[in-house]
Amino acid sequence: MIRTAWLLCALVLGACGGEAVEEPTDPRLQNPLLRASQFSETAPLSFRARFETTKGDFVIEVHRAWAPLGADRFYNLVKRGWYDGVRFHRVLTDFLVQWGIHDEPYVNAIWKDELLADDPATKSNTRGRVAFAKGGANSRTVQVFVNYKDNTSLDERGFTPFGEVVEGMGVVDGFYDEYGEGPPRGEGVYQAMAMARGAEYYDAEFPGLDKIIRAAIVDGGP
Repeated sequence: MIRTAWLLCALVLGACGGEAVEEPTDPRLQNPLLRASQFSETAPLSFRARFETTKGDFVIEVHRAWAPLGADRFYNLVKRGWYDGVRFHRVLTDFLVQWGIHDEPYVNAIWKDELLADDPATKSNTRGRVAFAKGGANSRTVQVFVNYKDNTSLDERGFTPFGEVVEGMGVVDGFYDEYGEGPPRGEGVYQAMAMARGAEYYDAEFPGLDKIIRAAIVDGGP
């Protein structure tokens, strides 16, 4: 991690001293997804994001008034291609489908520390609504989920919806769900291992997972 951080710093400044240097030759460090500071645009008041997946397409409509910080983060992640190629790693029948662990461990390593403060709850986690996953207060990063049912019990735990599926909910319902919950409750994707190993882990242990082919802003953005 220390070596990765140093190399990332060298992307722009020579030894962080202010002098520009050449881009690194290692292609992993040329990935624009590593430059989290550039994911800072303010989202439109409302916009739609289309997700092309291995099962078909679905569209999420986002309302910034519901959760401004979450909407801004999601807008930047979609617009800059963060979710392209990402797997639906947690698909729990009659609960939710979750995604956001990247195939590239370098990307996961950077973004795990890009914590986002919680938005006050304004809407409920009803079927089809979308919120960021988190492990505690003010810990949102890049993982999001769609509610398969009315999960109103999540409201009081700080999972604030920022949008909802408005097209293709049947596609969302159909993602591969045979792996189930991850450890310690089940034998599905172990998220820490997925973040550390990326595509290698997914391909070896969970080849049946559906994935996002491409995500893009299709209405409400430039």
